[in-house]
Amino acid sequence: MNKNARGSLIRPVPLPDSASWPVVTPLSPSVVYASETPDALDAQYEGAVHGYTYSREGHPNADVVAIRIDAMEGAEGGVVTSSGMAAVTAVLMGLLETGDHVIGGNQLYGRSLRLMAEDLPRLGINTTLADPGDVEAMRAAVRPETRMILVEVVSNPTLRLADIEGLAALCREKGLLLVVDNTFTTPRAIRPFELGADIVIHSITKLLAGHSDVMLGYAVARDPELNDRLRVFSVTTGLTPSPFDCWLAERGLLSFDLRYDRAQATAAALADHLAKLPGVKRVIYPTRSDHPDLALSQALLKGQGCNMVSFELNGDRAAANAFARAADGLSFAPTLGDVGTTLSHPASSSHRALTSENRAALGISEGFFRVSVGLEDPEALKQVFTTAIAEATVTS
Repeated sequence: MNKNARGSLIRPVPLPDSASWPVVTPLSPSVVYASETPDALDAQYEGAVHGYTYSREGHPNADVVAIRIDAMEGAEGGVVTSSGMAAVTAVLMGLLETGDHVIGGNQLYGRSLRLMAEDLPRLGINTTLADPGDVEAMRAAVRPETRMILVEVVSNPTLRLADIEGLAALCREKGLLLVVDNTFTTPRAIRPFELGADIVIHSITKLLAGHSDVMLGYAVARDPELNDRLRVFSVTTGLTPSPFDCWLAERGLLSFDLRYDRAQATAAALADHLAKLPGVKRVIYPTRSDHPDLALSQALLKGQGCNMVSFELNGDRAAANAFARAADGLSFAPTLGDVGTTLSHPASSSHRALTSENRAALGISEGFFRVSVGLEDPEALKQVFTTAIAEATVTS
């Protein structure tokens, strides 16, 4: 075909040759990719050459994000999905079968709890919840048909610690898979594979991307065969990530270390400040001396804390409403990991599906808030909380 004819066709115009290249990863929104011949397409599907075919089966922007997070976690072959819950779903439903049994930490994220309590049993996969900080409680929950244990390093939203090394030893003893959700702590604080985990999950939406404009997840297994199963399940069920979200997430990853360190330092200072304020019943932060899992935190996180602080007001829903209204400049929103500080009220958001009794058993009252600390000036942030908590105290 001559060059002039190419210009009259709808699609086949290749990009112009260039002696230079883009500094920023190009965005590749194409849903389909063309191959030269049927033989060339066969070569791709058979693994003889690398290439893209249909974006549900993979695309360049997802691969770039996976490669970056793989490097952070000391892993290889990670799968990027359309959300954090899609990553959890890929692991649970992609690797378990009818008749299997999975044990979950009893303080998982609300939607993970719902998946464990309602959806997996509906499909014939049995579930049990146990304290992830108590290896013997987990051991007592193991059955002959148990295949997997799923925990968060630091629980959402009560910031309790899982005994990752103890659970890894239990899983090796029993021949189970240990799945660790590392969303709160991130590879900056802990790399679960180094402690014996078999699979690591992230909600990229949160700290890794960091700007509240991306919805993505990530899962990776130590065993390449398990990675292949995760990828096939994700492709088959359409858990495909958006190229644009992947492109934005890579941008966020480039500043991740700086953002994490700044937010964590501010979170530790804010936790100490909150503990001194009248009207605050309790403060939960992993490095504080009054944290219920302090010894485990010190052993596991080695001085790291995370950017999350949880605290409980002396008051009910009225006090919670007053606090949220008075927290001027902070977003009351069910998210975390943004560059700006956000407030979450689990009783009305992530854990609203639980009964009040079940929430109380987890330590979540109407006065309980989770704070995702951002990049604001620490002193300015302290002042906002001082004013808002004072307003809540008057209301209660």
